[in-house]
Amino acid sequence: MATFDPRSWSALPLWSPLRAMDVGKKLLDQSWATQWVAATTAWVDPVADFGAGTVTALMPDVLMTLLSEGILSRFGGRAIDATVLGHELHATLEVLKVRRMGAHFQTKTVLAGLRWDGHPIETVTVIAHGVRLVPGVPTRLRAARVDVDGTVRTAALLEWLGTRQLEWTLAAEPDGRIRATHRRRRITAWVDAEIREGALTIDVHKARWSGIPVPRRMLGTTTVPLAELPFDARVVYGTREGELVRFRAEVPAVSASFDLAEMRSAIVTGTALILF
Repeated sequence: MATFDPRSWSALPLWSPLRAMDVGKKLLDQSWATQWVAATTAWVDPVADFGAGTVTALMPDVLMTLLSEGILSRFGGRAIDATVLGHELHATLEVLKVRRMGAHFQTKTVLAGLRWDGHPIETVTVIAHGVRLVPGVPTRLRAARVDVDGTVRTAALLEWLGTRQLEWTLAAEPDGRIRATHRRRRITAWVDAEIREGALTIDVHKARWSGIPVPRRMLGTTTVPLAELPFDARVVYGTREGELVRFRAEVPAVSASFDLAEMRSAIVTGTALILF
């Protein structure tokens, strides 16, 4: 690893107020961020030194700016591959914004053409609140809450549900409704469904048993609580609009870690990003 010599920055004391202002100005210079992406492994040295103990109040801002500018410069408008907490992600990165909110950060990420563990999702907007970046080996990333808004095609959603070993086979009808056929009983129903506050509401429009229409008075609406989701996530709502289903999910808190050297290498070479 190359030796980092802080004296090469200037003749000013290492962490004087003037130096902090100078670093801040450089962070706003897009050409500086571009040069950083193309830099050699010497970029890792000062970050590693700070992570080993020489941490100042400015360091999380520097790290967050470096990472966000680097990822956006390399992957903005292009396909990105990532492993996030053990899940495989492939998408086009459209937006990546970071801003300071008091003592923490807020990040906004917009992805299009997402495939999450192979399942297609049209668009996803992820807003992370109360984000903290803790330099170290590994570097830790924590968020107090994450909001996920997205759209998925009805057919893709039904295909995913078909892998869950349900008692019903599901298919999308031309009018957008869902045809549900019981796997053992000779029952077929045409339904609409939506999610509100963690519960699935199923509205049965018509049904047939062994080909015989079920009387309308026997049809109705059923509400089913949703099972627990990973990371204590909660689906706030999910509604169908034509061929699409719009949804919002909330994750109360999430934490991850990453290796700065591996992250820098992924940005420079364009390989997969890894959060573990």
